[in-house]
Amino acid sequence: MSVIHLFDLASQQARWLSARHIAVASNIANANTPGYKAVDVPAFETVVGESSVALTTTNPLHIGTDPLSAEPASIKGEGQPWEVSHSGNSVSLEQELLKSGEVMSAYSLNRAVTKAFGQMLMMSVKG
Repeated sequence: MSVIHLFDLASQQARWLSARHIAVASNIANANTPGYKAVDVPAFETVVGESSVALTTTNPLHIGTDPLSAEPASIKGEGQPWEVSHSGNSVSLEQELLKSGEVMSAYSLNRAVTKAFGQMLMMSVKG
């Protein structure tokens, strides 16, 4: 079993979030550009899956799923633009603003988790 470096993983996610934020901002900036096609980055799970970090379950009871739990709802038209204008532009401002909100909440979660683990590390070092 390989060692998982939490701070490296958090740093990698922060870089991915930065790249996604740039893509979303570029899409919003070009919302009125004729023929512009909206861009996005691959999902973070794909990026992590391609790296050397592989998560494994050591006990089947650790990650249990409830068969009665509801599946998470997906955003309408995820991966495809909601509308294409007559000029051939595929940017949907509503969709891009939703992505921007996802990025900001992921930034906040990343920062909070990193801060909590940093505090735990400092407490263990201080004794």
